[in-house]
Amino acid sequence: MRTRIKICGITRPGDALAAAEAGADAVGLVFYPQSPRYLAAERAVGIRDALPPFVQTVALFVNPDAAQVAQVIGRVRPGLLQFHGDETPAFCAQFGMPYIKAARVRPGVDLLEYLRPFSSAAAWLLDSHVEEYGGVGESFDWSLAPQRRERPLILSGGLERGNVAEAIRLVRPWGVDVSSGVESAKGIKDAAKIAAFIEEVRNADV
Repeated sequence: MRTRIKICGITRPGDALAAAEAGADAVGLVFYPQSPRYLAAERAVGIRDALPPFVQTVALFVNPDAAQVAQVIGRVRPGLLQFHGDETPAFCAQFGMPYIKAARVRPGVDLLEYLRPFSSAAAWLLDSHVEEYGGVGESFDWSLAPQRRERPLILSGGLERGNVAEAIRLVRPWGVDVSSGVESAKGIKDAAKIAAFIEEVRNADV
C-alpha cells in the first residue's frame, strides 16, 4: 500500500506547489489564529489556486465556532476539514463535509475510546500531546497507536526525514502528516526537505 502524504502548515503558494511537485497528496491550511502558520481566508485562496489538480486542500481548525468553519468552507472550498481540538462528534459532522479528527497521544489515554464516537470521520489522526496543538516537532511513542483500525489512521507529530520510514514500518498508517519537519522556519517550508521526506516515505513503502 502507498502511504499518503500531507504537508501541513503551508503559508505560501510556492511551498504548496513544491509539495505537489514532490508528490504530496494533500496540503494543510491552518485556520487557528494562535498558530504561527495561521492563514486568513484570502491568503488561503491564493495557495489553493496555486495547486495543480488531484492535490487535496485540508482546512485545519482548533476549537472553532461554526461560523468560522462555514466562512472558510464558503471562501476557500477545501476538500477536507481537520479538527484538532476538543470538538464534539456532532460539531464535526454538521458541515456536510468529510473531516479528519485528531487525537493528542499520551500514556494513559484510551485512543479508541476517545476516537470511536467520531465514527463518521474520514480518518483519525494521531499527534503529539503538546500545548501548542502541533507543529512543534515533538514525536510520541508510536507503540501507543491502536492496533485496531476502525478508520484510516494518519500519523503526525515530530515526523521528519530521519524517522518517518521507521514510523511507517512500525505503525503502518494510511498516511503521514508533517509540518515543522520540512521547514526552515515556522511556516516557511523547505523544498529540499519536502522532497527528502517524501522520498523516505516512498522507501518505506517498498
